[in-house]
Amino acid sequence: MTKQEIIYEIKDYFYITLGLLLYTFGFTVFLLPYEIVTGGVAGLGAIIFYTSDFPVQYTFFIVNAVLIVAALKILGLKFLMKTIYATFMLTLFLEIAQDMATAQNGSFYKLLGEGNDFMSLVIGCMLTGTALAIVFLNNGSTGGTDIVAAVVNKFHNISIGKALIMVDLCIIGSCLFIDKFGAIDIRCKKVIFGLCTMVIECLMLDYVMYWQRQSVQFLIFSKKYQEIAFNIARYTDHTMTILDGHGYWTGKPTKVICLLAKKSESLKIFRLIKQIDPNAFVSQSSVIGVYGEGFDEMKVKIKTTDKNINKQNTTNIQNT
Repeated sequence: MTKQEIIYEIKDYFYITLGLLLYTFGFTVFLLPYEIVTGGVAGLGAIIFYTSDFPVQYTFFIVNAVLIVAALKILGLKFLMKTIYATFMLTLFLEIAQDMATAQNGSFYKLLGEGNDFMSLVIGCMLTGTALAIVFLNNGSTGGTDIVAAVVNKFHNISIGKALIMVDLCIIGSCLFIDKFGAIDIRCKKVIFGLCTMVIECLMLDYVMYWQRQSVQFLIFSKKYQEIAFNIARYTDHTMTILDGHGYWTGKPTKVICLLAKKSESLKIFRLIKQIDPNAFVSQSSVIGVYGEGFDEMKVKIKTTDKNINKQNTTNIQNT
């Protein structure tokens, strides 16, 4: 393992821990005190806790242990090592946070007071959704249905947020069949609130992940193109294409750097360009998607007929 890889790993674990702390805060302070049902294993643990007082963190740990073993071959040890770390840390954080948030009478403190269930739901889900995105963006997972969603996302062109929605529907819908929650109208209210948590959390998750992973295209016109290209490659680990251009007014040939990068890297790239050539002409545009090495993977299935066509074309080319 190189020094750079070690730095990246430490950075991943730091941000995963930060995301777990944010998730713990949102879940324990805003969702658990108001008995709001959520999706995921945490939501499943909350349902069991509301009906039997069995601690949330223990349900979370047991279910995750089973899912981690089942997903080891599909997702790989590297992904699951961080999931195992997140499972242990989140179990610990939840236990500490619940002790801190519990009043002397055994009930949870309600930060927003009585009657503010929906506002607490919105704030809590915005925090937990953002937290999940931070964890996913740093190659981690909080375990549970995140593992199921990651497996679906690995093989199909379905966003993680949508995959979580499909899994969480089953967990939230189970409230209708639990008599301990009260009359049918109360159970329906819990399901409606649960659906709201699911939508808000998943929208926040997809929004933060899309914002971080959004790609941009740079076209850089400069006489110092070689120096600019060298420094961009050196400090961002990106390669680029040098295009041949032709100036309309001057009639002279010119070189154009074509570069695809993450939007989050834009500021760094602009700084590198300005340091070398403050008079460079730069065009930046958003792109819908970039697929290939260093970016997203093309998650489409190739039909049998397409495979046969490709084989036939290869054979024809070899024969000519």
